Amino acid sequence: MVTRRAVVTGASSGIGEATVRDLRARGWDVVGVARRADRLQTLVDETGASAIACDLTDEDAVAALLAELEESGPVHALVQVAGGARGTERVEDARVDDWQWMYDVNVLATQRLVAGILPQLRRAAESDGHSDMVFVTSTAAQIAYPGGSGYNAAKAAESMLVKVLRQELNGEPIRVVEVAPGMVHTEEFTLNRLGGDSLAAEAVYAGVEKPLTAHDVADVIGYALDAPGHVNLDLVTMRPVAQSAQHLLARGPLRVRGGEG
Repeated sequence: MVTRRAVVTGASSGIGEATVRDLRARGWDVVGVARRADRLQTLVDETGASAIACDLTDEDAVAALLAELEESGPVHALVQVAGGARGTERVEDARVDDWQWMYDVNVLATQRLVAGILPQLRRAAESDGHSDMVFVTSTAAQIAYPGGSGYNAAKAAESMLVKVLRQELNGEPIRVVEVAPGMVHTEEFTLNRLGGDSLAAEAVYAGVEKPLTAHDVADVIGYALDAPGHVNLDLVTMRPVAQSAQHLLARGPLRVRGGEG
C-alpha cells in the first residue's frame, strides 16, 4: 500500500496547521509549508511531519520549494491553505497596498504553486492511480458584504481559478476540490485582518455559539482526500449552525423556538 504524501501550505497556524495534524493522524506523509520556520519546527517535533519554509509570493523561493519536493519523494496531494485578508474598509477608503497583498497571497501565489507542482502530481497520479489538489477559499468568494470588497474580490478570483483548473484537467485522474468555510475562529486570521486589534477581533466572534474551528475544516479536507479516488468533492461550503448565511449570524445560545411537542 502506497503511503501518500501531501504538501500543506499555510502550515504555521490555523487551518493549515490543523490539516497537517489531521493528515498525519490519518497516516499521510506530510510536508508543511509556511514562512515561519520556528513555527514549522514545532509542528515537525509534535507530529513527525517534515517542513519547508517558503514565502509563496517569492518566485525564487517557490522554485527552491519545488526542487526540494522533487528530490525528496512523490507528491500525491497539494492542500493550498495559505492566504489571508487585510482591512475592512469601504471600496472608496481601501488601501491599494492591502488589495495588492491579498491578490498576491490568495491568487498569484496559488497559480504559481499549481503551475509548478502539477508535473509532480501528474507523475504520482500515473504511478499510484490518482492525485489531488484541495483549495481552501471562503464563503467570501460567494457572497459580497460591506467592508469585504478586497477579500471578496481576491477569494472570488481564487475560486474561479479552481473551477477553471478542474475543467482544464478533465480526463486526467487529478481531483480538484474547493472547501469554502464561513466563520472560523482561529488565532490569527481576523487579528491580522484588523491590524492586530485583539479586542476588535474577539468582538467578531462574541456571543456566537460554536464557530467553526480549524480542526473542523481540516476534518473535511481529510475526508475529501481519503474518499475513493473516483469521488470528487467539487465544492464544500461549510458554516457554523449559528451562521445561516453570510449576513445572518445568531449571537447568543441556539435554542428551539415554540412550545414543547
